[in-house]
Amino acid sequence: MTEPQTPKLTRRAVGGLLFSGYAAAALAQSAEPVVTPEDGLIVEVIAYPAPDGFEMPAYVARPQAPGPNPVVIVVSEIFGIHAYIEDVCRRLAHAGYAAIAPAFFVRVDDPAPMTDFARIREVVAAASHEQVMGDVGAALDWLADADWASDRIGVTGFCWGGAVTWMAAARFEVIDAGVAWYGRLAPPAEPDGEARPWPVDVAGELKAPVLGLYAGQDRGIALDTVEMMRAALAAGDDTGSEIVVYPEASHGFHADYRVSYDAAAAEDGWRRLLAHFAVHLAG
Repeated sequence: MTEPQTPKLTRRAVGGLLFSGYAAAALAQSAEPVVTPEDGLIVEVIAYPAPDGFEMPAYVARPQAPGPNPVVIVVSEIFGIHAYIEDVCRRLAHAGYAAIAPAFFVRVDDPAPMTDFARIREVVAAASHEQVMGDVGAALDWLADADWASDRIGVTGFCWGGAVTWMAAARFEVIDAGVAWYGRLAPPAEPDGEARPWPVDVAGELKAPVLGLYAGQDRGIALDTVEMMRAALAAGDDTGSEIVVYPEASHGFHADYRVSYDAAAAEDGWRRLLAHFAVHLAG
């Protein structure tokens, strides 16, 4: 494979594309987030062509050692690409993966520096299901021409990105494994957005095993929807996917910059993620 042709982004241009701090709307005053060094890694912001012609910026972290390396697409929460998501990419890179986090929301605006939740919701709602799936597909096409990327591909995502993880694993044959962190599984009780499928609707169509990591004290994702998803997976004879619930954890338990951070659940979930990817992205 040859190196894909991407726009050359200057540091000034990069600074205008991706926010450099932590999501302003969710940053806890007392937070002590994990900061993973770039030592031994190649870290860059690239842009790849989306189906509508938009040049989609994405944060990439990968090992300096020659590849090809298995790839993990990292899908953010509603706050977009900020310091926490970038750090997750570096953690994966230190574990031997090439991690890429597309900035799905920036066609409209960047939610990372915002504090107005109403505006954040508007920006997120503008990223339709089919648009996001198209952006994921375009990332997969771009990765196919990257000489540092192997053909073993995983996807992981948090909150909004957790739902995207399930949906991408049902859509794309080339995805080999997914890890979904507290992503919505079924429509909300009072839908206020587009008519779209949800993970429970596509449980029988998964093309890769997905590990779901959920919180027992999640106020936004009821445990009955977790049980609905487990039943849907069983009905589809899916023996590779699994859902783990941390009874005492809250939504966002992996996000070390938020008050919801639960170190024990986060560490166990990350251990499970690495084990899941080690099995399914090897080779």
